[in-house]
Amino acid sequence: MPQLHPVLFVGAGPGSADHLTLGAARALSAAEVVIHDRLVGEEVLDLAPPQAERIDVGKEGFGPSTAQADIHAALVAAALSGRRVVRLKGGDTGVFARLDEEIAALEAEGLSFRILPGLTTASVAAAAIGQSLTRRGRNTGLRILTGHVMEGFAEQDWRGLARPGEVAAVYMGKKSARYLQGRLMMHGAAAETPVTVVENVSRPDQRILSATLATLPAAVAEVTGPAILLYGLAPRAAAPALSQLKEASA
Repeated sequence: MPQLHPVLFVGAGPGSADHLTLGAARALSAAEVVIHDRLVGEEVLDLAPPQAERIDVGKEGFGPSTAQADIHAALVAAALSGRRVVRLKGGDTGVFARLDEEIAALEAEGLSFRILPGLTTASVAAAAIGQSLTRRGRNTGLRILTGHVMEGFAEQDWRGLARPGEVAAVYMGKKSARYLQGRLMMHGAAAETPVTVVENVSRPDQRILSATLATLPAAVAEVTGPAILLYGLAPRAAAPALSQLKEASA
């Protein structure tokens, strides 16, 4: 029986390698197997050794997806081979990433793991529009929501969200934009409440769309890539991203 190593669950951030932690970069540099999500950026994957096996287990909302059972099987098989395994998840490992299910699959086989969290997309998107997710005197909390669950569109605390000054980051919210708009306005949210749509967060083709609750469905209709909705936040000028500064100085 080969010596077994802990499986490393690593947060890859939303795309750009600039948002990796040092721990994540070190884990990738030593990886022999990288089991990665669809949205992990190529520049992040390229930090793994060329000889490392890459296994794409991507999922796409309302599109082609790797079955979760197949992901579990790939994780267990790779770990039992004795190789150093990195399970690379887009954003943070513990935010809408089915981390607990994959840990349970490893524990069922007596396999160990470690978690190296990453920057969640909401933090990077807010930085891209020059905003903070919390601000004294505006919001005393931050909600991280999903737009849909297995049963359909996700229900939320609509009355609480509709209060002035509330801020929420809505993941997987493109398909549910009109539903979100209707529920929030039904519970008293102002039509002029700002909502910023950030598409392809941190990637070279990142796009920022400024909208309001009233115009949200029309704004989302323009989006073809993965996007996050920042409810309650409007964009303001920010300095270029670190990757853009590197290009400018090259």
